[in-house]
Amino acid sequence: MGHAFKHFMTITRHRHEVIRNCAKAGIFWQGLGHDLSKYSPTEFCAGAKYYIGTKSPNECERSDIGYSAAWMHHKGRNKHHFEYWSDYDPKTRIMTPVRMPVRYVAEMFCDRVAASKIYNGANYKDRDSLDYFLRGKPTRTIHPETSDLLESLLVMLDEEGEEKTFAYLRELVKKDKKK
Repeated sequence: MGHAFKHFMTITRHRHEVIRNCAKAGIFWQGLGHDLSKYSPTEFCAGAKYYIGTKSPNECERSDIGYSAAWMHHKGRNKHHFEYWSDYDPKTRIMTPVRMPVRYVAEMFCDRVAASKIYNGANYKDRDSLDYFLRGKPTRTIHPETSDLLESLLVMLDEEGEEKTFAYLRELVKKDKKK
């Protein structure tokens, strides 16, 4: 199991940071369920085996065996990942990204900010999540509206800080609930 305790501490610290962020975003109850699948044997055992502390164990598993079974398990159970939101287009019969509901985009934002804080530690800057997003943008298969919303939130975080961004996100979530 390699680094089981260190992995447990990392995913738990991350999860608690996401819960705090979700509370700020107005989705506290949703945040309580965040990433519980990481404690399942499929995800936890791989995470402990490939743990290095500076990046996702899924990347290490992928490098080792050519894919990440833990990631495939995770993305299929957690609606805050854009990869969950793909389906066959009934007209083209091609797998296509689907627009994510706002509450899951909000959780994805909370997740990305928390991950940046956990992985960057004392070196964390509000721009870190945006930089990470922009590095992957050219190869990401995500619905354009979902991508634009997430990017606008990450830009707001960078330019205006957490307090204003989370206040805006709370209002966005409230407005979407009324639909």
